Amino acid sequence: MSGVDISLRLIMPCAKLGLVAFMLPFKLVYHEFYDLNLGTHVFPSEKFRLIHDKLLSDAIAEPSDFLRPEPASDADIRRVHTEDWVHKLKTGTLTASEQMKLEVPYSPELVRAFWLAAGGTIAAAESALHDGFGCNIGGGFHHAYPGHGEGFCAIHDVAVAIRTLQARNKITLAMVVDTDVHHGNGTAAIFSKDDSVFTLSIHQLNNYPAHKPHSSLDLNLEDGVADEEYLATLLPAVKKSIASFRPDILFYVGGADPYREDQLGGLDLSMEGLQKRDAGVFEEARRKNIPVVTTLAGGYARRLQDTVQIHLNSILAAKRVAERHNQ
Repeated sequence: MSGVDISLRLIMPCAKLGLVAFMLPFKLVYHEFYDLNLGTHVFPSEKFRLIHDKLLSDAIAEPSDFLRPEPASDADIRRVHTEDWVHKLKTGTLTASEQMKLEVPYSPELVRAFWLAAGGTIAAAESALHDGFGCNIGGGFHHAYPGHGEGFCAIHDVAVAIRTLQARNKITLAMVVDTDVHHGNGTAAIFSKDDSVFTLSIHQLNNYPAHKPHSSLDLNLEDGVADEEYLATLLPAVKKSIASFRPDILFYVGGADPYREDQLGGLDLSMEGLQKRDAGVFEEARRKNIPVVTTLAGGYARRLQDTVQIHLNSILAAKRVAERHNQ
């Protein structure tokens, strides 16, 4: 985004907490309609609002640090998704089978949220190209396929952003590093025959989805893997993949669900380990001057505040890495 000042400057104290905030060295993308309108559901889509509010109340960000996205255009959505699937979503004509695969109740608010998430990831990517980082407080819907949705994911916002940036001649090569506890099956399927996109997924092997199409690199973890083994598996693989592929941009799908207390995961990572994961990937990319786009992906901790904190920690890790590389 042109005209964005990436320097840090002192701002007014946070009146609620009496804290002093500093302008972030990158933009956060958020919309109040990111909530998927799910009601009582294992996927806590209210987390988007809670993360936004906590960033402000903890004086990590100020209102001017946020960009409010427009929904992705239908033309951009169709760069990834079939005309039939787009039509079904916009008209509410999903079959019973398609509704079951999606695993979330259909509503017009749901569709609005997915179009906004895709627009948000496009905006975060544009911001990253300017600032080095761009963070969408939403997105990461990596189970969506071109012609159907799965696992709470109807539109693949990261794929839409990649295709849109390529169409605008902003990038040629993109890398996706997916750290959700569940395999990024939609990502792998969409880019399976595309040499311009490198897909890396680190996930619990014995978990959803049952069918796992091949990513460019799959790091399959056994149940119960904890911090040390996880980081020793992921970070060298990211370093090697970046060095060999040399992407123009890196999309980071930052799952909170490898956390040891996640209801839909079976790994044993601590909050500290998850933040080291984030920082390690960010540092490797920025060391090579590769812009990083972060999205949130899954998180189903028994305590919602844990999921919120893990996602917020990803933003804090990006902030620290950005500040080091802006010195």
